[in-house]
Amino acid sequence: MDKSKNLFWLILILVVAAATFWIVQDPNRPIQRGLDLQGGLQVLLEADVPKDQSLSKEQMDTARQIIEQRVNALGVTEPLVQVEGDRRILIELPGIDNPQDAIALIQETALLEFVDTGSQSLPEGTCVRTSLNTGPSRCEETAVGPVPEFETVMTGADLREATALDDSLGRFYVSFRLQKDKTDFFADYTRKNQGKFLTIVLDKQVISSPRINSAITSGAGSITGNFTAEEAQKLALQLRFGSLPVPLRIESTRQVGATLGAQSVEDSIRAGVIGVIMVLLFMLLYYRLPGLLANIALLFYMLLNFAVFEAVPVTLTLPAITGFLLSIGMAVDANVLIFERMKEEIGRHGSVREAADTAFSKAWIAIRDSNIATLVICMVLWLFGRSFGASAVQGFALTLAIGVMISMFTAVVVTRTLIYLILGSSANWLQKNKWLMGV
Repeated sequence: MDKSKNLFWLILILVVAAATFWIVQDPNRPIQRGLDLQGGLQVLLEADVPKDQSLSKEQMDTARQIIEQRVNALGVTEPLVQVEGDRRILIELPGIDNPQDAIALIQETALLEFVDTGSQSLPEGTCVRTSLNTGPSRCEETAVGPVPEFETVMTGADLREATALDDSLGRFYVSFRLQKDKTDFFADYTRKNQGKFLTIVLDKQVISSPRINSAITSGAGSITGNFTAEEAQKLALQLRFGSLPVPLRIESTRQVGATLGAQSVEDSIRAGVIGVIMVLLFMLLYYRLPGLLANIALLFYMLLNFAVFEAVPVTLTLPAITGFLLSIGMAVDANVLIFERMKEEIGRHGSVREAADTAFSKAWIAIRDSNIATLVICMVLWLFGRSFGASAVQGFALTLAIGVMISMFTAVVVTRTLIYLILGSSANWLQKNKWLMGV
C-alpha cells in the first residue's frame, strides 16, 4: 500500500474516530434500553370479531400503524408495536410512567374529519377544534397558544375508498371516492368553495390541507401535493381507515419489571469487561506488535458500535447485547485469520512486507465470505422475528449485523492501515526482529 493511500485511510479513520467520540459523549444521545432492561408496560390486543371471521393482512397492518402513531404521541422511547399471528397486536412501552394513560390512548377511536378552513392552509401537525366532539382533545393539552375551531364538512365514514397513485411524471397523489349518498352534497360544497382549503384532520391534528381547485361532481377526487410514495400511501391508509379497521379488545396487560435488575446488569457489564480484557491480553501476548495494533482497532470497533447504537438508535435488550458480544468475537476472528496467514508467509518467504501484502489479500476472501454468510443469516432471523412477533430475535439479528459490518471496516481497514504505517517507517527493523510479528 503506497503512502498516499495510507494517508487517505488514516485521515478517514481519524474523522470517523472524532465523529464516534462526539456521538458517544453526547448526553442527549443515551443508549435506549428495552423492556427487559428498564421495565415498562406490555399490552396484547386481539381482534374483537367472531373466530370464524377472516381478517386481511392489510387490516391488521393498518391497525398496527394507527396504534403506533398513538403510542408515539406518548413520547415513549422506542415503543414496539407489531402484529402477532393473524389477529393479535403486541405493544411494548419501555419505561412508561403512567400505564392508565397509555391504555386509554390505545383504546381511543380515531376520528377522521374534513374541515372547512376557508382561505387558511394549515401545516401538518396543527392542533384544531372542530364542530364534532369539541371537548378538550389530547393534542390541546400540549398545544402552545389558542387552538382554532373550524366547521366539520364530512367524516371518514363518508369515504368509500382511497388509493395512492402516481401520474405520468412520477408525482404521487391520493385518489378517493365518496359514498353514493354524499356525492351530491360534496359536489354542491366544492362548487361553492373553489379556491378555499378543505383540511383533513385525524384525532384533531392536521394531516393534509389541500385546496379545492374545481367542483367535484362525480363523487371522486384527488389530493395532490409534494408527496413521496410512502407519504401518499400513508395518507391513503389514513383516509380509508381513520379509525381502526377492526375492533380490538385488550386481551392482557402487565407491568413488566426489569428482568435483569440493576445488580444483574452490573454483573453482566463486569463479565463483559473481563472477557474483553482477556481477549486483548491474548492478542498482545500471542501476536505481539500486530496484536497491539489489532487491540487498538478492537477498542475503536466497540466505540463505533456504541456510536451507531446511539445514532440509529438501537434499543438494547439482553438478546441484542448477546448479538453485540458475539460480533466482538467475529471481529477478533478476522484479525486472527490475517495474522496467522502473515506468520505463515514470513516463515515461507522471510520478507515482512511481502507477508503483510499476501496475508491481507488472501485472508480478505475468507473474511468477506464468512461475514456475508453471517449477514444473510441475520437477515433471515430479522425477517423471522418481524413476521412472527419475536422482537428478541430481531434485536439479536440487528446488533449482530451492525457488528459484522463494522468489524469488516476495523479488522481490515483500520488494522491494515496501522500495520502499513509501522512497516513504512520500521520495515528494516522489523525484518531483523521478526519475533515482534509473532513468529
